[in-house]
Amino acid sequence: MFLPLLYSVPSPRAKLLIPLVVWMALQLLAAAVTAAAPVALPGCPEACGGVTVPYPFGFRQGCFHPGFNLTCDETHHPPKLFLGDGVEVDEISLAGGTVRVQSRISTFSGSTSYMNLTRPVKPSINSSGLWSGGLTSTGMQLAVSTEHNVFAAVGCNFIAYLAVNPGGSEYVSACAALCDNSFPAPEDTSCSGVGCCRTSIAQGLPAYVVKFKDLGQTDDSLYTHNVSAFIVDREWFNGVNVGAMQSQKFHFGTNDPFGHRPKVTSVPTVLEWWLDSQRDDDLILFVPNSGWRCISLNSFAVGMSGAINCNCSEGYEGNPYFAHGCQDIDECLQPDVYKCLHGTCINMPGTYRCSAKKSIISLPGLITVIAISAGLGLLFSILGVSKITNKLKQRRAKKLRQKFFKKNHGLLLQQLISSNKDVAERTRIFSLEELDEATNKFDHNRILGGGGHGMVYKGILSDQHVVAIKKAKIAVQREIDQFINEVVILSQTNHRNVVKLFGCCLETEVPLLVYEFISNGTLSFYLHGQSENPLSWKDRLRIALETARAIAYLHSAASISVYHRDIKCANVLLTDTLAAKVSDFGASRSIAIDQTGILTAVQGTYGYLDPEYYYTSRLTEKSDVYSFGVILAELLTRLTPVFSSHSSEVTSLASHFVSLIRENRLSDILDTQIVDEGGADDAEAVARLTEACLSLKGEERPTMRQVETTLEDVLNSKVNLSSQITRVNQNASNDHSYKGTNAGEGTRLYSLEKEFIQSSEIPR
Repeated sequence: MFLPLLYSVPSPRAKLLIPLVVWMALQLLAAAVTAAAPVALPGCPEACGGVTVPYPFGFRQGCFHPGFNLTCDETHHPPKLFLGDGVEVDEISLAGGTVRVQSRISTFSGSTSYMNLTRPVKPSINSSGLWSGGLTSTGMQLAVSTEHNVFAAVGCNFIAYLAVNPGGSEYVSACAALCDNSFPAPEDTSCSGVGCCRTSIAQGLPAYVVKFKDLGQTDDSLYTHNVSAFIVDREWFNGVNVGAMQSQKFHFGTNDPFGHRPKVTSVPTVLEWWLDSQRDDDLILFVPNSGWRCISLNSFAVGMSGAINCNCSEGYEGNPYFAHGCQDIDECLQPDVYKCLHGTCINMPGTYRCSAKKSIISLPGLITVIAISAGLGLLFSILGVSKITNKLKQRRAKKLRQKFFKKNHGLLLQQLISSNKDVAERTRIFSLEELDEATNKFDHNRILGGGGHGMVYKGILSDQHVVAIKKAKIAVQREIDQFINEVVILSQTNHRNVVKLFGCCLETEVPLLVYEFISNGTLSFYLHGQSENPLSWKDRLRIALETARAIAYLHSAASISVYHRDIKCANVLLTDTLAAKVSDFGASRSIAIDQTGILTAVQGTYGYLDPEYYYTSRLTEKSDVYSFGVILAELLTRLTPVFSSHSSEVTSLASHFVSLIRENRLSDILDTQIVDEGGADDAEAVARLTEACLSLKGEERPTMRQVETTLEDVLNSKVNLSSQITRVNQNASNDHSYKGTNAGEGTRLYSLEKEFIQSSEIPR
């Protein structure tokens, strides 16, 4: 309303104020009138209820591409959108190529059963169901998104398998859920294997079969009935209180016996959809020498030949699946009011340009002084507001860092450092600014490696010291506790073969750990075909000895006894001289002097986990001995801890190795490089030591100090094969042979271990 009034005043003084005021007003008004690009065909509805329905999807005749028809049920208030066999649709994404649906949950009882996630069937030993995302008759191309979903199961003492076909001959995922006499805490959302387990989906397919197997560990029916499994949206499931659902014997898909909670019948699942480029000729065109392109101008195809999605080009928005669906974005109407501060914004197809601004003829005298003063005043006001805002941000950031420091037990660590001179010399508390500068604000080019729990960055401190900085990906209490546990253990540990912890930063939500930089990677990298220079037999013996020394030190010579709980090749780092360094103490536990073991939740890694610890939950020093025995088997064979045999059956290296040793068939599995280097005699001695370490009864295994002594003798060529077993186990009971003579019991237990390796996932 005020713009015509300004233009109607002919005064030159008023004209001086018009350009800036008018320009700012036009930019703010234009931001509110940007037209939305169409997503459906002309004359077709674009939404059902609160769900946008873009073409090629549609629910009216002539509004969808063949095979992409949906149903809008207007009997609901608001209306609901369905696909296939009555599966409710929550969201359709053109850019991501996904459909988010409500997938039904099935509940099962008994020891073995199959399920259909979208069409529940009555549990039965011999029944099976095919899950296909709710589509049984349409031609839509759909598959489960391995990026957005996880396979989860809720219940007690069972294993859930995700298989490709009803016969279950090809598994793609598996997880195990265990329970003891207590349930998870009501606020527990980890689903880490106690009452609930979750795992990634290895292969995205349109259909799966889910198979259950009862572990049969207890007679309590509470632990063997009412188990459920489902494929669920990863982000949604991260916030589910599994502990609350487990309390009062409550499970997914079942009614609360106390009447306090509603029945949960479905969970969100993300499906990927695509166009079949061999069939959808009316949607996809082939242009010689240019590849595939989508039907709308200013669009491009994403994906491989035969299964693609389309997106609008940069500077355009809308629907690339029909003609003129991608429309130009008028950048001049965007809320970026400073886009052309020194000129006029002119929209162009896919972009914009700024024309030079005509200069204003300056007026002499007082008008010029007033204009300059007003401009400077406005500038200083903006700068002042910006400075105040920055100070407020810095103050809030400082308070947040102080909050995290206290939450991460920073005061306790400061007290430990101040009261212990040795710890103070080895451990330092870094500020966040120091590590930001050392890693160039955690630049992607500084990443050394990482996994599901975090990333490791290369850092250069102000004193030019090169370090490795470990940063967690997710901020959950379990990760924070593991980081703090590692700080406490390593700050009191000093051994040449244990990775050195320089310090930590406690000013972030999850602490940052600063280690010495180990440049040569992991032992796993050298053993399993990834390195062009395989390790010699002498180097392998020396690395085994150095690793044994580190573990023996942790067990019996450190200021506090420590059980590592995750000994594996990936946690043995190698320096430039191939010296071994044991790392990753996040899962470790410190033990009192008068204790020989503790009861704790099972943690470990496929193929390395002590079966006795798995079945009893009792962690002892012999659990690390078993894991080290698997490393010795890897050094002798260069096979992975879990591998596929000639019959395509998943095999445990530990059980396979012990079986061959007892049949005097070491040559069948021994690495040929060891024989070529003339190390067959030494290898036989190490193999016998490996067999002893892999004994299924912890009391029959040697201690790590005995293992260290034996490896020293082998390396120095002093070992006596006929007396080696007796000497190493000289303190063992006469009733328990070092080699484990109860062949029947050994076979039974190793078959149980094999079954566990093949079908369960242990939380790490």
